[in-house]
Amino acid sequence: SFSSDEVIRKRLLIDGDGAGDDRRINLLVKSFIKWCNSGSQEEGYLQYQRMLSTLSQCEFSMGKTLLVYDMNLREMENYEKIYKDIGKHEKIIAAAHEKISECKKQILQAKRIRKNRQEYDALAKVIQHHPDRHETLKQLEALGKELQNLSHIKENVEDKLELRRKQFHVLLSTIHELQQTLENDEKLSEAEESQETQMEGEAKQ
Repeated sequence: SFSSDEVIRKRLLIDGDGAGDDRRINLLVKSFIKWCNSGSQEEGYLQYQRMLSTLSQCEFSMGKTLLVYDMNLREMENYEKIYKDIGKHEKIIAAAHEKISECKKQILQAKRIRKNRQEYDALAKVIQHHPDRHETLKQLEALGKELQNLSHIKENVEDKLELRRKQFHVLLSTIHELQQTLENDEKLSEAEESQETQMEGEAKQ
């Protein structure tokens, strides 16, 4: 069985301020029992004031917990929005890939056209310069610039996607830690109740 010091130490590790709701409720129950068993009016009034004080602490703690819960709900809504944005970015990336693939096909086609025209010039020995050579080079230059621009867009979108994935991973880790903390808190509460029951039994003996 845990000693009182060990129970208090573990409570401080789990509950930062060392005064959880279960402790306040236990104090309230003890104060109520003392109030019922009070011998004088002065002692009864003192226990009554203590109960009111403990109730105020419970209400304050409950209000704080609700605020934290509402904040977590807003964070969840925010992450759901981010997740939807990630889906949109993935569509943009897919469209960019298709555009890049199309640009590569156009570049290959332009190169084949240029090669065929150069072969025709060599065979015909009539035209010194291909009549569409300048225009083709301009198109190739424009396509190269567009391809470079699409590559920059792809890199930016991939960076944003990676950031959103990391944020989502942090959220999942936080939820897991919260679940673990709640489970540990429940186990510790059961241990405290068991110890209190044992101590009350020993006191009656």
